[in-house]
Amino acid sequence: MKSLTDDCPKPMLPLAGRPMLAHQLDRLAAVGIERVCIVIGYRGEVIRNYFEAHPPRGIEVEYVVQEKPDGTGSAALLARDFGAGTSFLLTFGDILVDSRVYAELYGLAPGSEIVLALTEVEDPYRGGAVYVEAGRVVKIVEKPPRGTSTTNYLCAGIYLFTDRVFEALESLTPSARGEYDLTDAINSTVREGKTVRAFAVPGFWRDVGRPEDLKPASDYLRDS
Repeated sequence: MKSLTDDCPKPMLPLAGRPMLAHQLDRLAAVGIERVCIVIGYRGEVIRNYFEAHPPRGIEVEYVVQEKPDGTGSAALLARDFGAGTSFLLTFGDILVDSRVYAELYGLAPGSEIVLALTEVEDPYRGGAVYVEAGRVVKIVEKPPRGTSTTNYLCAGIYLFTDRVFEALESLTPSARGEYDLTDAINSTVREGKTVRAFAVPGFWRDVGRPEDLKPASDYLRDS
């Protein structure tokens, strides 16, 4: 997003007149989620200040701070106290979907260690390439070289976990990029033979990661 995020964390970029993260919270509240924990880092005070001034209806917000931006796995581990003793939903702050996606993920929770949302793309080189057999995830390859994947499934940035995921997160080692990747915790769960179920996101899905994503995401919100 370059200069658009000089003074603003990406999840707070405006879509249809409100921050992206505010739209996410609306959708979570719409399916009955009452508490969220937001992991903040870069310009985290922008997020705190906004929601102090504009409290989301029907949902309680708490925060944990990721002091060092060293990966999605370490960010998720910061929510250990929040997620203790229950299943919980995790979503990245730049992913926009219809609220029914969250409800349907919860519906797949029984018998699953993890439910992984995915979407179909031409080439999943920009994120996690997900390999699926008989409805179960068998492998995720993080940011594979362009043109090398034999799957069209991309990790959609939304997950349902049991709190046992924190054990896998604690055991992570840094990737070649020096980051602790959530993907590695999922792969270790797969290798243990536990059920990691795949869920294809129905309807609209957008990773609002580039300037050209802002307009179609805003148009969707205005029309939905």
